[in-house]
Amino acid sequence: MAWFSALCDDDYEFLGQPDLELASSWDHCRNIVLTADRYGFDNVLLPSGYALGIDNTTFAAGMAPLTNDIRMLLAVRCGELVVPQLARQMATLDQMLHGRLTINIISSDIPGEQLDSEPRYRRSTEVMYVLRELLDGRPVDFQGDSIQVSVDPPRIRTVSGRSPLFYFGGLSPAARQCAAAGADVFLMWPDVTSGVNEVRADMDARAAAVGRTLRYGWRSHVIVRETEDEARAAARRLLSKLDDAEGEKIRKRSLDSASAGVARQAELREGADDEGYAERHLWTGVGRARSGAGAAIVGDPDQVAAKIAELRDDAGIEAFILSGYPHAAECDLFARYVLPQIPHGRLEFEPHPVAI
Repeated sequence: MAWFSALCDDDYEFLGQPDLELASSWDHCRNIVLTADRYGFDNVLLPSGYALGIDNTTFAAGMAPLTNDIRMLLAVRCGELVVPQLARQMATLDQMLHGRLTINIISSDIPGEQLDSEPRYRRSTEVMYVLRELLDGRPVDFQGDSIQVSVDPPRIRTVSGRSPLFYFGGLSPAARQCAAAGADVFLMWPDVTSGVNEVRADMDARAAAVGRTLRYGWRSHVIVRETEDEARAAARRLLSKLDDAEGEKIRKRSLDSASAGVARQAELREGADDEGYAERHLWTGVGRARSGAGAAIVGDPDQVAAKIAELRDDAGIEAFILSGYPHAAECDLFARYVLPQIPHGRLEFEPHPVAI
């Protein structure tokens, strides 16, 4: 069970209404992570946006001595750093975290660049391959389409001597093939359970074709209150000051706003009922003012826990990355009402090599 620290200017009391007290800053984002650590969450996602918020790698390094048990899921944007430098940076950070680093591979365009889907995801596969080889302590002589490198691994190693787990998400054909080749945990944005199972079946087949297996994660928001009526009222309140034009502006400013995953979130939203529910406890309203994961699990503690159990038991989801608005306040509510009902712990397994 993981939480989310809003490093990319994505924290609100009312969606689409910026609040200086919730703006991304060292103090604010540190408080979110410390809250999640104190409550016993297993991991925390640290997102990355070039033009938004604060730098996540610097933030993770600053949080290392302030946290005790929580892992950090650091988003790494492929193409921003040369891979040998990235390997050294990740190994150093893992040392500072005493082995608590996990990596979220991001394939968005970087500022000033616009690649077609195929070469962009091919680059990400090459990054994962070279990064894993170096973090596993092996020299690399690789001549790819995007990366050409012949180098020994950095002297500094991770605490385990092995690469951290790679989390990855994306729904386009190129993204799915990239994930099958290199990801350890395939992250899905919210969908109805049947849709999750369709994606999982396809990804299982793609991974098997290259001699690998995948584990699965779910990234969504959550709104939990003592009663379902109160939770639904909180969802309505969250949108009560949203201007639709501002919401569209927020969605479009993300570099992944035209991705297949974002398109699926829009499709889910368009098929929802008048209040925005695609299923009784899956509310798509968040996507009206946010690119990326655009839905929330909404309900009372038992209903939210039951939805998570359904995804775990019926769709094979093992990793949940949740968030809510405001992030620290919803973290507190979820931790008190739901987290004690859910068996959880760190996701531990031996990852497969990247299939290049």
